[in-house]
Amino acid sequence: MDTASRPGLRELKKQRTRDALVRAALELFTTQGYEQTTVDEIVEAVDVSQRTFFRYFAGKEEVAFAVQATAESHFVKAVRGRPSHEPPLEALRRAVMASWDTIGDAVEAVIPLELHLRTFQLIESTPALLAPHLRRQESLEEELARVIAEREGLDVDTDPRPRVAVALFGGVMRLTSRLWGAGEDFSVDAMRELTASYLDQVGPALAENWHTDDGRGGADAE
Repeated sequence: MDTASRPGLRELKKQRTRDALVRAALELFTTQGYEQTTVDEIVEAVDVSQRTFFRYFAGKEEVAFAVQATAESHFVKAVRGRPSHEPPLEALRRAVMASWDTIGDAVEAVIPLELHLRTFQLIESTPALLAPHLRRQESLEEELARVIAEREGLDVDTDPRPRVAVALFGGVMRLTSRLWGAGEDFSVDAMRELTASYLDQVGPALAENWHTDDGRGGADAE
């Protein structure tokens, strides 16, 4: 027997077990509710022990965010890979658009993309998950601010611009997520289109005058 191949086979088996636990957990969470699902039900669906579950995950919360963590890492990698000549907000915009084009393969290596989208809606609508979700977003934004600062040759702790840019971007992303979750079309294409539409409004929203009264009203009118 080729002993050199044994560690690779063991790792593959461990990855398959982990993926099976993730898929079973997310199916249960999205069909019967996060708080109503127990670890016992998850391990029973995969036919493993609780000990095996806790070998991979600290608890239900960690498994609920497992695929989202993959998506976040994918996005950060995309930001790092943007050309250095792109302004920060443009780099973030292009990275998120590129991520929507490529994240499917990374997600579907673990679960169907449709289940990932249903999980996203679950997180947004479940109080027990929303608080850790917001904490994760804060952590992601801090990581992105440091990536932007590094690209621009800035010190993130003395120059506020990277954190301001990422906070603006993050606010737009949270808004589009809420609107998508409250809509009727839960497809990736709908999320991508909505994201692009709102990100395209950032520049005009910051730079243009919003008055629509042709100058005859408002605080400056005589």
